[in-house]
Amino acid sequence: MKITCNKNELNNALQIVTRAVANKPQTPILSGIFLRAENNILELQATNYEIGLVARIEAEIEEPGELTTAGRYFQEVVRKLPGDNVSIAIAPDENIVHIQSNMAKFTLLSMNAAEFPVLKPLETDVSFSIKDNILKDLIKKTVFACSTDDSRPVFTGCSLEVTENKVTMAATNTHRLSVKSEMLNEDIGNIKVIIPSRILQELVHNMSSDIPTDVKIACTYNQISFSFDNLYMTSRLIEGQFPNYQGVIPPEFATHVTVDTAAFNAAVDRISLISRSGVYNIIKLDFAENQIHITSNNPEIGNAEEYIPAEIDGPDIAIAFNAQYIIDVLKIIDTKTCRIGLNQPLSPASIQEAESDSFVYVVTPVRTNH
Repeated sequence: MKITCNKNELNNALQIVTRAVANKPQTPILSGIFLRAENNILELQATNYEIGLVARIEAEIEEPGELTTAGRYFQEVVRKLPGDNVSIAIAPDENIVHIQSNMAKFTLLSMNAAEFPVLKPLETDVSFSIKDNILKDLIKKTVFACSTDDSRPVFTGCSLEVTENKVTMAATNTHRLSVKSEMLNEDIGNIKVIIPSRILQELVHNMSSDIPTDVKIACTYNQISFSFDNLYMTSRLIEGQFPNYQGVIPPEFATHVTVDTAAFNAAVDRISLISRSGVYNIIKLDFAENQIHITSNNPEIGNAEEYIPAEIDGPDIAIAFNAQYIIDVLKIIDTKTCRIGLNQPLSPASIQEAESDSFVYVVTPVRTNH
């Protein structure tokens, strides 16, 4: 194999795929990056068996071929090379990769490319396409609500459910629930899977086109793949039954509140400075007289309070929340104002975007001594 390619393009591709290189590999080959050169395309692959990432760039190929080399070292070498172009070569009868850029030359030991578990497109009839901006919004509005507790795997991923032409993504850690739906232009059928939050975060990280691009999603009983631009990503699905979350969403509320999203977010963030060191990061919200009175108290530090204006329709109510659960959702709301639905001090509340029912966030209040 002997190729030349643009250093920045190679570096960008390596930054993507090295995120799937195993830190503590089950076998040494999983610490490597696989390169395949043919038809003026250089393909890079990495996998840790949980997720797999593939990136493709254009290259001048003098001799097609394949090689695998230590992922972390290869990325660091390429990142620090001095020139605009990189030459990579390996002779058929040796196990040394030669890397050159301007006057800098490196050699890295190669690994046995035949041992690398090469990623191939999923063979399945269950697939559909969705615009990247729509998929990105579905993920952004839900993935933050996933649990980080690996002892309950079902809650560490997002439920993706497709029913005919409606796609819904949901996430919960049992204390909060976030659900986002979108209508598609075509009838897809029925799909129900749980996708690990990590692959979804990788997806969002790599979806950066200015013009809406199609993302092809394919599923088998235990795997899912995403294909767009020159990237291909695959992941294991989470086994298990996602809870029936529809029953958690209150059908109606006694008190309806409309408030400026940015002002509410900033005030909660400020007031929670006092409560952050506490176990539950509790803030108290009093909804009365068309304003929200936000307070926090920490006997070891001090207390804080702030009033912000709001439109309140219904009985007055005082309710306490984990401040971070409120801040997290207000960060991802795209509308200038948001709607809050309230019932009782210990009943779940909802936060939604103005004039839209496609997104709903349900949060459980915290029991306080007062």
